Amino acid sequence: MTAVSSDRIRYADLLTSLPDLHIDVTHCLAAEEGVALEVRISGTHLGAWRGLPPTGRRVSFPLCGLFTFDAGGKLAGERIYYDRGSVLRQVGLYRDPQTLLGRLETLLAHPITVAGAYARKLVRPPPDTHRKPAT
Repeated sequence: MTAVSSDRIRYADLLTSLPDLHIDVTHCLAAEEGVALEVRISGTHLGAWRGLPPTGRRVSFPLCGLFTFDAGGKLAGERIYYDRGSVLRQVGLYRDPQTLLGRLETLLAHPITVAGAYARKLVRPPPDTHRKPAT
C-alpha cells in the first residue's frame, strides 16, 4: 500500500466516522521546509472509527499537522499529532485513572499491569525524600 492510498483510507475513515466533520484552522505557518497547521476537529461520532462502533457523541479536539512537499509541489510527507486519549474520553472509552471509576476500569482492563505495578511498589521502598543533600 502506498502512502497516498494509506492517507486516502485514513481520511475516508475520518469522514465516515464524523460525517458532520468540521475543521477550523487556528494557526498556519508556512516555511521553505513545509507547512504547519493547527486545527480544531469537531463532529458527531456517527460512523465506525478504528473498529469502534458509533457512539453518537460529539467530539472536539485540537490537532497539529506538519506537511512537507517535493520539488514539484506535491505532498511528500505528513505528520499528525493529537491527543487520542482526549478523543477516547469524549466517546466514552477512557476515564481519568485518578477517579474511582477510572481506577476500576484500569484494574479490569489491565489486571496484569496493575498487579505488576503494585508488586514493584511492595518490593522497592519509596525514595527517602527527607534525606538532606550531600554537601
